[in-house]
Amino acid sequence: MHTPTLPRIQPRKSLGQHFLRDENIARKIVAAVNPRPGDVMVEIGPGQGALTRYLAPSVKKLIAIDIDQRIVTQLERFLSGPQVTFLCQDFLRTNLAELAGGEKLRIVGNIPYNITTPILFHILDNRRFVWDGTLMVQREVARRLVAQPNTKDYGILSVFCQLFTDVALLFDVSPHSFVPSPAVFSSVVKLTILPGPRYTVRDEEFFRSMIRSVFGKRRKTLRNSLGYFLKERGCTVPSRFFLQQRPEDLTLAQLVDLSNALYAELSPLPGTSSSVV
Repeated sequence: MHTPTLPRIQPRKSLGQHFLRDENIARKIVAAVNPRPGDVMVEIGPGQGALTRYLAPSVKKLIAIDIDQRIVTQLERFLSGPQVTFLCQDFLRTNLAELAGGEKLRIVGNIPYNITTPILFHILDNRRFVWDGTLMVQREVARRLVAQPNTKDYGILSVFCQLFTDVALLFDVSPHSFVPSPAVFSSVVKLTILPGPRYTVRDEEFFRSMIRSVFGKRRKTLRNSLGYFLKERGCTVPSRFFLQQRPEDLTLAQLVDLSNALYAELSPLPGTSSSVV
């Protein structure tokens, strides 16, 4: 696809902008996405259109979202088409159900490092409207997504991404592939949404709150960190739970089992309800 050279936009540090300039990497990401003619694609932070120009002619619909009006205006001028929509808005405030319109979305993007975690959780919150996400993130964050128990990288992101998705770490990207060059390496990851949680969770809101609480105090034993979590609910840790491990010592299955057992022991808990992460 021939596209004109776009005028250079000065990246804004306040928005965490690092524009992908390496065509080989852009093509490699698109190959990993493997866009199909029937896809409804959402691109987060299209920047200077490095991925947009390849994705637009390959899918049924492409919705490119950027909070920077300069980018949206430029891309509308140079990369517009009947199947492409550019939205100037915050992805975190985007209604993915509305964008999906009864179909499922495929998400792609070079996402700002300073809001990576909120973006990942926004996708997980709306996972019933999403097929998959192919995302460029900071390499250290990518390692957390695939981390296993008993490692320093294993934590909240590991637990939730592995509970609801198949996570694949695809390849690393040098800082020199961007303008300006970030101070760190990046990695491309692919999250494929599972039909349901990998393990059955009795109450997902309870599980989410428990995981956030115990990993927020990860140097304490589970019994101590659960004590803080349950105190907020007017409860104490049932005496039959002798938990001297730390949260990172437990597998995903064990964390789910613990949540289910605690919920069964303590329910009904006032103010809790079953909801998606």
